[in-house]
Amino acid sequence: MTGYTVVIPTVGRESLDVVVNAIRDGEGPPPEEIIVVYDRFGRGPAAARNAGWRRATSEWVVFLDDDVLPPRDWKRRLADDLAAVGDDVAASQARIEVPLPPDRRPTDWERNTSGLADAKWITADMAYRRSALLETGGFDERFPRAYREDADLALRVIDLGYRVVSGDRVTTHPVRRTGFFTSLKQQRGNADDALMRKVHGPRWREKIGGHRGRLREHAVTTGFAVAAVLCGLFGARRAAAVAALGWAALTARFAAQRIAPGPRTAPEVVRMIVTSAAIPPAACLHRARGELQVRVTRNEAQTAARDESGGQTCIESVSLVPGTSA
Repeated sequence: MTGYTVVIPTVGRESLDVVVNAIRDGEGPPPEEIIVVYDRFGRGPAAARNAGWRRATSEWVVFLDDDVLPPRDWKRRLADDLAAVGDDVAASQARIEVPLPPDRRPTDWERNTSGLADAKWITADMAYRRSALLETGGFDERFPRAYREDADLALRVIDLGYRVVSGDRVTTHPVRRTGFFTSLKQQRGNADDALMRKVHGPRWREKIGGHRGRLREHAVTTGFAVAAVLCGLFGARRAAAVAALGWAALTARFAAQRIAPGPRTAPEVVRMIVTSAAIPPAACLHRARGELQVRVTRNEAQTAARDESGGQTCIESVSLVPGTSA
């Protein structure tokens, strides 16, 4: 049996206990250790996962999110996945299922979450050889969110000549409850896209199998808004009216595209209208911030000393005996 360690980064969600208990009580060979990394100071999942796998000693390190639902046979199917790979395989990804409401159309957030089912290399349930993590240095901690840090690592592993494969195990990723402005907060990921472009070149989206984003459209929409304000301030009323009309038309089209596939309830429609007006400038500002950061920040080597000296990460080794911990 191939030895493995489970690493779970968390900010303290209640769902963490569900994940740990599912691993404890499920069928199949147990992990050598379950390492829970508490990211108490918001350094992000990349830093938390690095702290976890650097403590592990087993051949394989399995990363799980703290809000997934491993089935009862997860350990057995994981063992089968790891036993089936060749020496050229550095990572094995689970198949992710996202349950959606059966009695209505999904909301914008639910559709967004459902994209995890087709995403490449996400660490909701991903097993890496520890040797590959050592060779690459692990996750790039310049990615501060649960966004792009997993694709970046997989691309660097593949560039070394290894393969990343999909296993047969299945893990469920429920849709979390969210707030009114969640889609607006997600625009912070545009800064991470700037780092992806710097590290992996202008064709990085093709490498990860992604689709072209809306940044260009958002830039045009934002440009109309800025032009409308400036023209109004300088007394060019006709030009201001034209620019405002352009902004309104693009914003209305964006909102309609988000509303059409959804449940079209009053709260959802209001949320889509408000956030569709705010998203374009937010996306542009975050992308500009990201471009500035990648130009002024040096590409420093990642070391475990950051964890040891910063005192910002709490690591707990969870015993497989119910009710106790190491």
